[in-house]
Amino acid sequence: MPLTISALSKAFGRYPALNDVSLTAADGEFLALLGPSGSGKTTLLRILAGLERPDAGEVRFGGEDLLSVPVRRRGVGMVFQHYALFRHMTVEQNIAFGLEVRPRARRPARSTIAARVAELLELMQLEGLGRRYPSQLSGGQRQRVALARALAIEPRLLLLDEPFGALDAQVRRELRRWLRQVHDHAGVTTVFVTHDQEEALDLADRVAVLKDGALVQVGAPNEVYETPANGFVFDFIGEACRLSAIVEAGRLTVGDWTCAAPDGAPQGRVELYFRPNAAEIAPPEGAGVSATVLSASARGASIKLECKVGEQVIELQSQGALPPNVLARQANIRFTPTRYRLFPAAG
Repeated sequence: MPLTISALSKAFGRYPALNDVSLTAADGEFLALLGPSGSGKTTLLRILAGLERPDAGEVRFGGEDLLSVPVRRRGVGMVFQHYALFRHMTVEQNIAFGLEVRPRARRPARSTIAARVAELLELMQLEGLGRRYPSQLSGGQRQRVALARALAIEPRLLLLDEPFGALDAQVRRELRRWLRQVHDHAGVTTVFVTHDQEEALDLADRVAVLKDGALVQVGAPNEVYETPANGFVFDFIGEACRLSAIVEAGRLTVGDWTCAAPDGAPQGRVELYFRPNAAEIAPPEGAGVSATVLSASARGASIKLECKVGEQVIELQSQGALPPNVLARQANIRFTPTRYRLFPAAG
């Protein structure tokens, strides 16, 4: 079912957690809400779950006014960062809980519940663990149980609030691939909150970027990564280098390097953004922006250079061989950004 959020606002005292946010998710879409702490993403998720009421705005799901539907009848499954499993219940009992507590008229037969639990144990790759308690599971297994419990009620809408935040990096990477497979199998509309850019780009059909309670940009992962709406999105989505520059009389000047400004470039003081690997590095007699190497490190074929340009420090990356003198601390180099974006300077 499609989800439509219209002009949603929410404040806590004088703090505006959400400010006129409008957003849609198609039926069966995996939508990621991405932003730093305090951007409003969890508040938005809690409104969808019925844990908060907005001050203004509308939420419709499948054409129905979701805000007027009692929480227990919304058909929403939610997974939290810290699992929220019942420690005194086995894995099987945790998964079955949402079905067992339904009113008698809507409660499935015991055989139906048992079959649903067995199906989810297999889907979540938890076969053989149904009689264990949460304390006997790893963090990744607990999160799979939490997701199975959310899916057991066959929700119309699945909400995931930083579900991998408590796990280490390796487990998070493994569970990302698995979660996308589970989503595609279930076919349920999913809203996923994260501050991890890599998770959002890997998992989502579309990414919605929030900042200070406002929606900054929404689009396909590659669209948001390649064509960010502003400097904040560029800096937040993936690694970024930022340098002060000036556009004047059709010329772009960065430090001691000048080139033709791209068509449509903003005039005056600007910020130049590029990815660390989107620069050609040359010795000091070459072309480009002059910089001083502060440190260098190599991992296989990848070389990272921490450089100082004027008063700004950036990190460049190279996949190719570099002259030994370029890698020396305090070495002078030059570099040319090969793909970059220009945004007006703040203030």
